[in-house]
Amino acid sequence: MRGEVNPQGHVFSYFSPEERVPPSHPLRSIKAYADGALQSIRPVLNRMYSAIGRPSIPPERLLKSSLLMALYSVRSDRLFCETLDYNILFRWFLDMSLEEASFDASTFSKNRERLVEHEVALAFLDAVVREARRLALLSDEHFSVDGTLIEAWASMKSFQRKDGEGPGADAGGDVDFKGEKRSNDTHRSVTDPESRLLRKGPGKEAKLTFAAHALMDNRHGLVTDLSVTPSVGVTEPDAALTLLTRQRGKRLNPKTVGGDKGYHTRSFVAGLRSRGIKPHVARKAGHVTPGLDGRTSRSRGYQISQVIRKRIEQVFGWGKTIGGLRKTRVKGVARTQHLARLTGAAYNLLRMSRLCPVTG
Repeated sequence: MRGEVNPQGHVFSYFSPEERVPPSHPLRSIKAYADGALQSIRPVLNRMYSAIGRPSIPPERLLKSSLLMALYSVRSDRLFCETLDYNILFRWFLDMSLEEASFDASTFSKNRERLVEHEVALAFLDAVVREARRLALLSDEHFSVDGTLIEAWASMKSFQRKDGEGPGADAGGDVDFKGEKRSNDTHRSVTDPESRLLRKGPGKEAKLTFAAHALMDNRHGLVTDLSVTPSVGVTEPDAALTLLTRQRGKRLNPKTVGGDKGYHTRSFVAGLRSRGIKPHVARKAGHVTPGLDGRTSRSRGYQISQVIRKRIEQVFGWGKTIGGLRKTRVKGVARTQHLARLTGAAYNLLRMSRLCPVTG
């Protein structure tokens, strides 16, 4: 019998968003782990708000919204708020009823400064890492480090002379830079002054970028720490040592740290040795560095670290292709770091949901 389309909707619908989410949906495990992490940082969130005044959008909802934007490659805050109006799965993840109105995109921009000021993204990432450690998914001994570039939300048109001289822009905003040498010493982006011009390698075009640095656990490739710095002025080895210092503050004592040839420097190797860490970084041909000799590179542990350290590229690859970090949606180092840490937390939660899915 042929079915017929009935355009007349029901006056009342008696169902909850919970009923529409399949029991095996991966977001169920992600939601359980995210709610547990948010519960552990409630004291941090409580200190951000006054006890009086008009109630705001719960910060837990904003953080979980950022997770959804990373997991589902939502390109902007405005598009997410539009999708939230009719996406039952998103409403279930945010603990919103079907009758509750979606919030405005300006909610993100108004509250982002408060979240950045209190480093909520770092607290949330640390809480997710603690949850993974509770599940025995992390190793306290073997880590890898690496860095990548995040393109700034600024065009080359905005990279203008600091002294205000030079040709002005035409009606279309274009400036004729032909024959002019531009550098970070003489020029600055008027759109995002904290971004820096950098060429990734020979033959590559120069772009306005930030630098992201990640510390990865070697057991299952989870991100244990992440930071963002200007792409010029802070080297990858220096940023890696800062991340390792934070681990000691959490009473962790790494035994080995793997890295590519960019970390084969005297200062980085000496910094690892002073912390009691074996440097398992790739050696540059013809370079002799105290603390990184043939005895280290011939060991079985060194060879294993050199294989596993490449997994950190999966973190950056997922963050850029899925998580939206190829080009940042915000301006400045602090905001980009906030966004990157939430993306790292989303990556960890996705991995945890596959390694240890929540049942029941």
